[in-house]
Amino acid sequence: MGDECAHNSNRERMNNLSPKIGRATKGGSLPSTVGARALADVLSRYFSRSELTEACADKPRAIDRSAEPTVSLNGNGATSPSLLTRTSDLRIYHRVAADVERSEIPRWKRILDVTLVSLTLPCWLPLMILIMGAIRFNSRGPVFYRQERIGYRRRRFMMFKFRTMRVDAETKTHEEYYAYLMRADCPMAKLDAHGDSRLIACGRVLRATGLDELPQIFNVLRGEMSLVGPRPCLPSEFQRYEKWQRKRVNGLPGLTGYWQVNGKNGTTFSEMIAMDLFYLRNMSPWRDLVIIFKTVPALIGQALESRKRLCRRSRPANCGSDLSAS
Repeated sequence: MGDECAHNSNRERMNNLSPKIGRATKGGSLPSTVGARALADVLSRYFSRSELTEACADKPRAIDRSAEPTVSLNGNGATSPSLLTRTSDLRIYHRVAADVERSEIPRWKRILDVTLVSLTLPCWLPLMILIMGAIRFNSRGPVFYRQERIGYRRRRFMMFKFRTMRVDAETKTHEEYYAYLMRADCPMAKLDAHGDSRLIACGRVLRATGLDELPQIFNVLRGEMSLVGPRPCLPSEFQRYEKWQRKRVNGLPGLTGYWQVNGKNGTTFSEMIAMDLFYLRNMSPWRDLVIIFKTVPALIGQALESRKRLCRRSRPANCGSDLSAS
């Protein structure tokens, strides 16, 4: 009875953590966090083993759902329960973070990265050459953009990207916007989803499809990144992390990751951190392969959603007929 009580108690608690992102707008629904329920089930089983005594020591009590804090998903009032606003939720994720200790990079991860990059060379190299030509044709200045990021065990490195903005574009706007997302804990929509005048002609397409991240293959070959892992953050962003959130640098940053294929721009900052910690605790060659194969469909869906937003903003009258015809 004691084990069953603890398991039920913790399962009910983790079910409350599952983000409920529903149909927020009349024109469509926000992207759902596909793996959030699976994440909650895994964490529930983990804590049901480690908190048997603590969970049954207290009498079960009714949950007042009317008092649950919520966050607004968009301007028309759609809301969703916040993932980390309750004290009990914070305690659970602190426990998860504590379990992600510093460890050496598995040998299989390096072998898998180099093997896949080598095998796919005939695919990504010609594509990179085409993108380089498009950037050179549309904008004066360097093709590549380098930016300092926080890597494995807080080591700093220069991350490569294709340049998608004007040479003289300021970056303070992006830093302030990301700081706002961290504080508000709302869905992490890209800044250019609302229109960004700093982008060059082909920049929006590159960012929507994720092709601007392709040069990070060189970071993978240099051992600074992996194909799969948490996205590397800026030093200014890392300074704002809480102690438990900093555990996400206990693994190699990745070109893609568990968060990217499980909601990405439809999830909050806290949910992103939770997914990164879940991956670091459960990484395996099979999981990496699954994430890599899921990345392409996720990017296609992201590009289509970006196109729909652009159509609604630029020519709402004609866009519906154009989309239906295609």
